Amino acid sequence: QVQLVESGGGLVQAGGSLRLSCAASGRTFSSRAMVGWFRQAPGKEREFVARISWSGGTTSYANSVKGRFTISRDNAKNTVYLQMNSLKPEDTATYYCASENNWGQGTQVTVSS
Repeated sequence: QVQLVESGGGLVQAGGSLRLSCAASGRTFSSRAMVGWFRQAPGKEREFVARISWSGGTTSYANSVKGRFTISRDNAKNTVYLQMNSLKPEDTATYYCASENNWGQGTQVTVSS
């Protein structure tokens, strides 16, 4: 079973940037794995943000983040990243990465107006 650990969250002003990391340990992502980022704001349901195929790097994004967020991977480091630019207060949430039914503990992102 793979363990996922997110990092990189924090407090940033609107318009700023953050880069989140999702590091896998225990074993590497499988070649067919999809790795996704999700987020959950207080009082709201968890929602999809972005995902990437571990082998080919195919990506997809939620409409709300398209053009502002970029998901990428580093196979050598067994890590997936989420570069978040032009952040908005509505991006405030706990961000989770997930793959093959495994979830990380989450990292908090707070965007002040």
